[in-house]
Amino acid sequence: MTGSRETDWRNDGVRIVRSMELDFDTPQTPGMTRAAAIDRAKAGANRLWAGTVDIQPDAKTGAHHHGHLESIIYVIRGRARMRWGERLEFMAEAGPGDFIYVPPYVPHQEINASTDEPLDCVVVRSDQEPVVVNLDIEPAEEVEEVRWVDPNHPGS
Repeated sequence: MTGSRETDWRNDGVRIVRSMELDFDTPQTPGMTRAAAIDRAKAGANRLWAGTVDIQPDAKTGAHHHGHLESIIYVIRGRARMRWGERLEFMAEAGPGDFIYVPPYVPHQEINASTDEPLDCVVVRSDQEPVVVNLDIEPAEEVEEVRWVDPNHPGS
């Protein structure tokens, strides 16, 4: 109960957005198809945005960041290659079942690592605003491959 009004759980509770109800009227990048699933309009979400991105073989974004937003990418199918840093000098890959976390303001580039297989992902962002700040940077020619480990689970 909130104040004197009882919550209408039927209408203000769980929302299911079916796969055929995704909203493709979102900013697009050549070689990629984005669709919104969870946002204010579809589900009443106030602080989260979630959707899908299907990336064609060998497609990639330009260098960019998402301002104050945090992003999570979950790889469903294919190989995601991420480059990041001031000159995109760091690189790592993720495959099916892997999660990728992109902190606020990190310059990065998403790449389908495969030249012949699509890359399908779920994307979650920490706000409704579709913040994309494109960066005019010259990517480093030499890239350092980074193993994704954390202090509690060091790599072997």
